[in-house]
Amino acid sequence: MKRSIGISIYPDHSDPARDRAYLELAARHGFSRLFMSMLEVTGGRDAAVARFRGVIAHAHDLGFEVILDVNPGIFDELGVSYDDLGLFHELGADGIRLDTGFDGRRESFLTFNPYGLAIELNMSSDVAYLDNILSYQANRPMLYGCHNFYPQEGTGLPYEFFERCSRRFKSQGLRTAAFVSSAVGESGPWPVNDGLPTLEMHRHMSADVAAKHLFATGLIDDVIIGNAYASEEELAAMGAVDRYQTCLKVDFVEGASELERAIVVGEQHERRGDICDRAMRSTETRVKYRGRPNPAHDNDGELQVGDVAVGNDDFGNYANELQVVLEPHRDARKNLVARVRPEELVLLPLIRPWSKFRFVEA
Repeated sequence: MKRSIGISIYPDHSDPARDRAYLELAARHGFSRLFMSMLEVTGGRDAAVARFRGVIAHAHDLGFEVILDVNPGIFDELGVSYDDLGLFHELGADGIRLDTGFDGRRESFLTFNPYGLAIELNMSSDVAYLDNILSYQANRPMLYGCHNFYPQEGTGLPYEFFERCSRRFKSQGLRTAAFVSSAVGESGPWPVNDGLPTLEMHRHMSADVAAKHLFATGLIDDVIIGNAYASEEELAAMGAVDRYQTCLKVDFVEGASELERAIVVGEQHERRGDICDRAMRSTETRVKYRGRPNPAHDNDGELQVGDVAVGNDDFGNYANELQVVLEPHRDARKNLVARVRPEELVLLPLIRPWSKFRFVEA
């Protein structure tokens, strides 16, 4: 399934001109999904149309898919019936996210709305909600899943719970989404804004590393920055993330040779399928570079988690094999070549047997 990155805006708390400029900036960096909250809308139907339609049209001109976050209170406020989603079509939305669920049968009917609006479900509950909806023969291609975000420090999802919730949706082949947080964004749906991530472990993590982590789980298709407005530096960094394989930032040690640099950043790596605990092994490099001299250097210290090592001339058949250290150990037959950036060590457990991965010099 194609993966995308997105941003969020809050028209009831923002300036339309600034929203348009933010959309243009994000589009330049490869963003193509827009989350818009309607949970705070006031003033009735005409006010909502005036506030949302122009921004949504501009987003569409830039290639964004637009999902509106709604709940039953908004339907009452705007006089919308669940039997007629025409207002959201009038606004130009591509779908609506149901912040609160119903009985399963109603959601199933909503996926057959005549406007082709996607119906996005709240993923952040480990219950059989989705199974119930699917049992009513929902229109699967129009059914998405999206996690909540959590404005209050300490209230985001723990990873194990997030994983269980996400597997319920991903195992059904549905499109999934989750949120990361900008370090500078101050706009969200509520006055409390300690960042807007889905996972608590991501609250103080940079948006690009958190996005890498979500993509690396294999459970999330779309990663959205929850708070506005992210900086251009954050947008550029997240736009550069490889959405389909983990790309680790490394710092080379001073003694790394040109051969070792080529092995690290010049090759497509794959974790060996018969894994071990000590290191993550990429063995094709020893085949490609067989016979190329690689004298020993930086080989007398204890290798630490995240160190990138290459077998030296004393390693026989394993010379020029690349390894990423997972357990501290000593082995003089391995040259320390580079180190994975500390903030990206969280990605290592998600590189599984046969996973493809790459390196880039930080």
